[in-house]
Amino acid sequence: MLIFLSLLLTVLASPPSAADAPIVDLGYAAYQGVGLPAGVTQFLGLRYAAPPLGERRFRAPADPPRSSTIQDASRFRPICVGVSQTVSDSQAEDCLFINVFTPSNATSKSRLPVWLYIQGGGYAADANANFNGTAVIQQAGFEMVFVNFNYRTGALGFLASEQVRQHGDLNVGLLDQRKALRWVQQYIKMFGGDPSHVVIHGASAGAGSVAHHLVAYGGRDDGLFVGAVAQSPFWPTQRTVAEMQFQYDRFVNDTGCAIGEKVKEDDDKKTLECLRGLDIATIQAANVPSPFPGARSTTSSPLPTWYFLPVIDGDLIPDDLYRLFDTGRFLSVPLMVGSDTDEGSTFASDASTPDEVSSFLQTNYPHLTDPQLKEINTAYPLLLPALPAHRAYFPSLSAAYGDATFTCPALEIATALAARQTSPVWTYRYNVLSPLNQAAGLGVPHMFETAAIFGPGFAGPADPSYSTLNSAIVPVTMAYWVSFILTLDPNPLRSAGAPVWPRSERNLTSRLRLQTNASVMEAVPNQLTEKCTMWRRMAGVMEV
Repeated sequence: MLIFLSLLLTVLASPPSAADAPIVDLGYAAYQGVGLPAGVTQFLGLRYAAPPLGERRFRAPADPPRSSTIQDASRFRPICVGVSQTVSDSQAEDCLFINVFTPSNATSKSRLPVWLYIQGGGYAADANANFNGTAVIQQAGFEMVFVNFNYRTGALGFLASEQVRQHGDLNVGLLDQRKALRWVQQYIKMFGGDPSHVVIHGASAGAGSVAHHLVAYGGRDDGLFVGAVAQSPFWPTQRTVAEMQFQYDRFVNDTGCAIGEKVKEDDDKKTLECLRGLDIATIQAANVPSPFPGARSTTSSPLPTWYFLPVIDGDLIPDDLYRLFDTGRFLSVPLMVGSDTDEGSTFASDASTPDEVSSFLQTNYPHLTDPQLKEINTAYPLLLPALPAHRAYFPSLSAAYGDATFTCPALEIATALAARQTSPVWTYRYNVLSPLNQAAGLGVPHMFETAAIFGPGFAGPADPSYSTLNSAIVPVTMAYWVSFILTLDPNPLRSAGAPVWPRSERNLTSRLRLQTNASVMEAVPNQLTEKCTMWRRMAGVMEV
């Protein structure tokens, strides 16, 4: 781990001189970046779309404005303000910015593979923003460009109703992502990237977004990417526009924009005009979760874990994800997909009884029936031994929610692509334990591999074990990811001594277990397959 600590200190060293501040002219604006001593140049806070303010609120992103002056690209710009957040210097409504990290010696003729990272946050926030691509570019031998960006979340990204469809746009958070993908196609060559070799990688809601891009417009190929990585794909409730009307009505009432009994088209238009005219503080006061209709309210879990979410709009999202993957309506590209051993531990509430397990699940999936809840409790009985700092049924609830929301969606994507054998698929389970997580009773939690993928310190705070007892897993994990970005196969550039990672077979019976000093192929447990079959069968009820 000394190499990563040394690299991090180099990146954080004093700013380079003006001679190390290159300028790239994108036509609509010129940006001055920063050349780092580590051999990487970063261009931060570039506009990839117009500010989504005023009349552009609740609309698809528009082209970025033109500027005749050189823009400073030496620092990150605000991320998108999300659910239950307040505007600050670091999060705002004017947030559609993209960041590019590129080898300092790259030119417009370099045509380097591009790693495009889509952050997560439950579609409620930009929760994994501003990762630093320096370590992975160095791991790639300075033969890669790394990109990440912000997109609208919460009500500003996913408010849905027929009124929004008529007088705005649905799923604008995902449309922001499509806009960023098209920006990369148009401009990444100026940074040394190859627009014909873009690999998208998302984590959590970012991986759920990867799934949405695979099935966008029924699997239409818009030439935006050639490979994908889905790290713990997040599949929450996915409703139709009509099924989200209750949310829109509540939001409109809470903002004071309701106009009595709507009887005319003009009333709906005026309501959207009212919402667009509000100050952001008023919008944010209503940009909060509320119980789903029909959900049981308890003192332990009165609100759904996730609230403003992508909706089936019949266009970008033509159907629910399970049906789209089951029926082959997806873009088939080389894919890496996987999850962590204890996906649900970060989100599950404490539970002392099976009834509390049911109450949590019914809060998030209110149309689950009593027989279905009983079936779930039977599939996830009391698990022993009990975990530190948690009540008896926490492991059961954690496993149930983690399988339903992350683990089984990952297997669904892998199974769908592997069954058709049109593009290779590699599947994994991340099983790296740390003393802190064990003491907290979290096991191997959601997205724990992130620090190993990007290098400790380059993707937010890292677990201390990555610098000590788990240091050996970092080069193994990072090399698999970098190899996939560069070659669309995790094996050619894998770390010395790391096992060959076979493609997933048609029936998906095995996967790679990533574990410190013990990475090896393992069987996909029959018990897990049976549980995922149950969740797939219940998906239709859970979606509404």
